[in-house]
Parts: sequence; C-alpha cells; structure tokens
Amino acid sequence: MNQQQDSTRVENPQGFIHTGPGNIYVNGGAHPQDSDKPAFRRIAEDQLRWLRHVLVEPVGMGQARAVLADTGTVILNGAAGSGRTSVARVLLREYRRDSGVFHELLPGEEDELALHDPALVGTGDQLLLDLSAAEDRQWSSARADLPALRKAVHEQHAHLVVVMPHGGTLDPDLQYYRVDLQRPSDRQVLRRHLRVHGLPYEQYMRADVTVEEFLHEKRPMREIADFADLVRRAREGARPGEGFTQWCATAKLARNDRRRDVAALVAELREAPQRALLIAVSMLHGAHADVVHRSAQLLLRTLRSPSDGVPLLQHRDLAERLAEVSAGTGPRGHVRFTELDYDSAVRAHFWDHMPDLRPHLGTWAASVVDLNDPHLVPAVRDGLVARLASQYLRTGRGDGLASLAERWSTEAPSKARLEAAVQALACGLGDPAHGREFRERIYHWCANRRLRGEFAEVLVRVCAEVLAANHPDQALLRLYYLARRERDPALALRALDDLVTRSRRLRRMLLVRLARNAPSSSDLVIFLRACNPVPLTDSSDTSRALVEDNEVQRSLTLCWHAVLAELPQVTWQPHVARWLHRAADDIEHRGELLLDVLVHAAARCGNRRGGIFAALYASARAAERTAPGSPAGSAETTELLFHKINVAQGLGPAAPPPSSAKGTQP
Repeated sequence: MNQQQDSTRVENPQGFIHTGPGNIYVNGGAHPQDSDKPAFRRIAEDQLRWLRHVLVEPVGMGQARAVLADTGTVILNGAAGSGRTSVARVLLREYRRDSGVFHELLPGEEDELALHDPALVGTGDQLLLDLSAAEDRQWSSARADLPALRKAVHEQHAHLVVVMPHGGTLDPDLQYYRVDLQRPSDRQVLRRHLRVHGLPYEQYMRADVTVEEFLHEKRPMREIADFADLVRRAREGARPGEGFTQWCATAKLARNDRRRDVAALVAELREAPQRALLIAVSMLHGAHADVVHRSAQLLLRTLRSPSDGVPLLQHRDLAERLAEVSAGTGPRGHVRFTELDYDSAVRAHFWDHMPDLRPHLGTWAASVVDLNDPHLVPAVRDGLVARLASQYLRTGRGDGLASLAERWSTEAPSKARLEAAVQALACGLGDPAHGREFRERIYHWCANRRLRGEFAEVLVRVCAEVLAANHPDQALLRLYYLARRERDPALALRALDDLVTRSRRLRRMLLVRLARNAPSSSDLVIFLRACNPVPLTDSSDTSRALVEDNEVQRSLTLCWHAVLAELPQVTWQPHVARWLHRAADDIEHRGELLLDVLVHAAARCGNRRGGIFAALYASARAAERTAPGSPAGSAETTELLFHKINVAQGLGPAAPPPSSAKGTQP
C-alpha cells in the first residue's frame, strides 16, 4: 500500500487548533475580510465555515431559522446526533454583524454573569446556550432565567439559540420558541462530507459494501465525519487505478484496533535509534524527511542514548531505517507510514506503555520546534504540539499539558516555544472534556500567580485570540488582571483595547469593573485607555450611547475622580483634551454629558477641588489650540465647562450662558 496522508489536514500555514477526536480542516486560508484578525480567530471562523458547508440541514432547521428571525430566540430540542449543536452555531453565524460578538454562555462557571443579568447581552450579540448535556437541576435553574434573558436579547436586537436537554420540560410561555429537530439521513451526511472533500460525484454515489456495513447502525455525526475523512485520505494515498471501493476498504481497515500490530512492531524494534525514529515519524507524520531525521536524533540526545560509534558512511541510510518502521517517503520527501492512520496508534502505544517517556517528550518537542530548518514550517510545528497535546488530553492529564506550556514559556523561551505554548493551551481550551479546567487554570494564572519568563505574553495571546472567540467576557476579565498585575502591561493593554473595540457591552463591563473598588494606579492606566469618548458617545447601532447609561456615568465619574486626584496634570491632560474635542463635536447631543462627568468627578475632590477645577479650565483653554474642529465650537465648549464649574461651586446660575460668551479663569 502507498504512503498515506497524515491524520490532520492543514492547508493554512498560520496553524490550527486540534481539540480532541476528529479532524480539523482549514480550507483555502483566511477570507480577505479576515486578514487583519489574529490567526486563531481566523481559524475558528474557517472551522465554522467548514461546518456550514458540511451540515445537512435536519428536519426542523428551516422552522428554527424562521422562529429565530421572528423573535430573536429559538430553543432547539433533538436527540444526540441530530446535529442540534451544529445547527445552533450555523444559525447564529447567519446573524454575525459588526456591532456584536459571538458569546457561548457558561452558566455555573465562577466568573460568568447570571443568565438573568441584562449586562450579559450587548447590541447585536449572538448568544449560544448549550445545555444539551445539562442535568435536571442545571436545566431547571437555567429555565427559570430564560424569560429575563430572552427579554434582554429582544431589547438589544441580539439573537439567542438555546440547545435544551433532549426530552427536558419547558414552561408553557417558552413553548412557542421550541423547535424539534429530526436527525438527517446518515447516508446524506456521509455523502455531503465526501462531496466537500472533493470526491467525484460518480464515485461516492455508487453502492458499496463497506459503506453499507458502516451505515447499518446509527453512529454519532462525528464518527461519520471521521470515516469520510479516512476515505478522503485513502484516496489521496491510493495506487493508480483504485477507486471508491478500494478507498472505503482502506478506510475500514484504518478503523480497526491497531494496538496489537503496533505492540508487535515495537517488540521487534529493540534498538533505541529504531524506536526514536518510530516516535518521530508518528509525532511528525507528513513532515519532510530532513525534519524527521533530525528530530529522531534530538530524541536520542534528550534521552541521553549513547552513540553507536559506527562511522558515518557505515550507517544504514534513512530509506532503509524508515522501511524498518513501516514508513517511507513520498515524491516530495515527506514521511508517512504505509498504513492509513497508523501514526495515531503508534503515539497511543508509546504514551500508554512507556509512561516514563512522557516528560521527556515535552522537552524533546521544545527542541524540535526550535530547529532551524526550512522544512519546519508553522503547520508542522503546530501538528507536533497538537499531537502531543492530544495524548495528555486523551488520558485525562490536562494539568500536565498546562505545566508543559508554562515550562516552554519560562525555560529558555524562544519565539517558536512561545508559539508552541499558545498552541498547547489552545488545544486544552478547545477540548470538550477539559475546556472548563483550562479556563479556570488560566484565570488562576492571570489573577493570582506571579508569572515568570514570557508566560504573560503567552496568556495574553491565548485570552485575546483563543478564549475571546467564544467566551469574550472571560477573556476580558483575564486580560484585565494581566494588565493591572504585570510589570510590563503593554501587550495586555493593547489586547484589552482590541477586545472592547469590538463590543460596547464589553467596554461597559470593563468600566464597571474598574469602578467596583477604589481604582489602583494600574486601574487608572487601564481606564485612560478605555475611556475613549468616541465609542462612549456613539449610538449608531443602539437607541442610546454608553455615556447615557447611568451605571456607566457612575463608573466614569468615580474613575475620573481618581485620575484627577491622584495623577499629575501632565498625565491626564491629553485625555481631558480628547474628551473636550469630542464634546465640541457633539455638544448638541451627548457632548454635554462628557463635561458633566468631568465636573462631577472634580467636585468629589474635597478641599482640593478648587485647584482641580482651575486645572480643568486651563486644560480646556489649551485644548482649543489643538481642536480638529472649528475654533468657535471649542471656545463654546470651554465656556460651557466654565459655567458648569461655577454651578458646581455655587458661584453662578444653573442656566447655561449664551453660546457666544467667553469666560475667565475660575
């Protein structure tokens, strides 16, 4: 049999996230409109596009789409395997817009808002509440909060899809939103996957014994997708003249338990170089022979295996050594096992039956990603990390994977090792069985741990690029802790800026968080970046601007009070000038509210308020010289500020002065 393709298909050189069983497909790279997004966020969206292409709409999806369009909410009910969660994600993707973010709700996690909290929903958000696996108590609690959540969704012109436990009860007032989904035909699902994989129509439409055997029993949708991928890979590695029947037969063989075969092969390979090569091929399956060879040598050095002392020209060549481990090279020099999916069985064997090898594999992988080799492209590095991570996660050792990522970031960290650490944590976050554990662990690191080396940079990237894709609230909180606790918070501050720029709700959440307690000096640095007056006064996608929100006004006032009272004027003056410039541009609508916040903040400064009022006025006069608009508008804004200062001190009438008047220093 010819060499086969690796078990993970990667066509995007920016990397991928492998999150447990199954395969990841990144077809065609990023769309042009996504080119400015971080790699992990682009890949998450590519995966969603793939899901939309392969999804066979179950009976009821059309009704679900209509209910969601009509009411903003739909509650999906369906048996496992009906495609209910995939339907939910595809439906929400159809409502993606610039003004909102996707948010998978996680009721019960420590740092999540309650479902009945209106702050959970922002304008245009797409919310997924997947309770398909919820126990009765959790479903009952969520069901009680659904009316309040649905109300907030309606008010914010957002969209909510709830996946309820199959057969769970639903209150009468929510029955209108319920849609029952029926599992699509397994044959249709398989054929759709094969079509998207590019198999010829005339091939996969043929009757085939292997396909009939496979479809004889009901299988999870993931299993059908995996079988289709095996057929795809069997086709790519087939001999000339082989067709659909042979591809399916090869895929069937690949589904067999290979543990005995691998154990027998390992028992025959008694020498350390043989086993090192076998491990290297399995962990770098599909990589160029140069990379595999050098990686096998690195593994021997990592394990301190003695040299055989044989002169170089007497060594067996790589082709002979690869044949010994049932592998070979293709026309372009890439190494693969001769049997389909054999690599995964080899990895599992060494991990399960040589436990003392596990800690050395992490050290070895770090050395491999540091190799300076033109064939060690990002996809190969990412594939190595993903395969190693999958062994930790498959065997319930998420803590070991987390510790490995931390070690890569602190012990002689290089750019490649930092990328590997991000990839490892992304794998943990994306794993269904370990995602919550990794979210909690990342919270602990960000909020409580003193971070060494370059680990803070890794956590910033993980929060901003990976966690934020589905859980932006959690990403925001973790970035907030990094920004206020790290000695060099520049990366975290930029990531916070980018995150709140995508959602006015997240900006509101950050401002409220900053004002929860007496702001620290680090909080004030964060605040001065978050208080950009343009998004605070923008109401293009909603009925009112953020600055018109009472809770936001309170938070702004408290934080500005701390800024004016604790920071030197040279620090806060540019930010005040920015507020005054914005106020001048919007004085007829929300600009005056910006002035009110500044004046109220200064008025809270006790016996120092006179001096701070004077500094505010001086800043306003200085801001007139740098105003982007008309000088007259800036002068009117200064006069209005002067009037408000006098009123706050009890020195003038409450009625505002004529707009053309000029003031004097208080």
